[in-house]
Amino acid sequence: MKFLKYCILMCVSFVFVSTAFASEKPRLGVLRFTNDTNAGWWRASVGRDLQDMLISELASTKSFQVLERKEIDAVLGEQDLGASGRVDKATKAKMGKLKGAQYLVAATVSAYEENTSGTGGGIGIAGFSIGGKKEKAYMAVDLKVIDTTTGEVADARTVEASSASSALSLGGGVGIFSGSLSQYSKTPTGKAIRACIIEISDYLKCSLIKGKDDSCMEEYAAKESKRRENTKKSIDLE
Repeated sequence: MKFLKYCILMCVSFVFVSTAFASEKPRLGVLRFTNDTNAGWWRASVGRDLQDMLISELASTKSFQVLERKEIDAVLGEQDLGASGRVDKATKAKMGKLKGAQYLVAATVSAYEENTSGTGGGIGIAGFSIGGKKEKAYMAVDLKVIDTTTGEVADARTVEASSASSALSLGGGVGIFSGSLSQYSKTPTGKAIRACIIEISDYLKCSLIKGKDDSCMEEYAAKESKRRENTKKSIDLE
């Protein structure tokens, strides 16, 4: 009887542990964005600004464990302070509890285009645009998901977004943007950037949470097929 109880206990424990691991949210670390374009809005700090935007977007989904890597030195400093004996033992940050990332998310802005059409005499002042012209912006981001255990690229996707504005408009302000990008928050450029960030977040939720066999991947497969066809059409071969 005792042996039977022991077996039942072991089975229940195994199921509990297996369920806990299966339900654990993927642990993600987001790297700084890089740039392969001549976009005029790109500054040295923009890579970190976009990194922060994606971190916030992923965290807001409640679907991932998003690990802080940008401010990791500050976290380690707090732990070192606790270990120094100068902090109350009951409140000090504990050593050896940092979580490791299962995946690192890397992104490169690989294409950016913008154009202005119309005759509406627009003017630009300190990054703000006022006028009646129609402006368009297009951006593409190459996304990589890297498995930290094997170093393999577990997933890759090119995300595209475009945006336009017309009629009299005032572009600029702060809104959801900060730092070097704050002046673009209400412009086609800002909208294209934000659309790419949201699309990356949605794709990762589909790919890493719902899985490759989920129906949501059909939508992204169709987008990828369309992107490839459009790319082929834009290439002129002699």
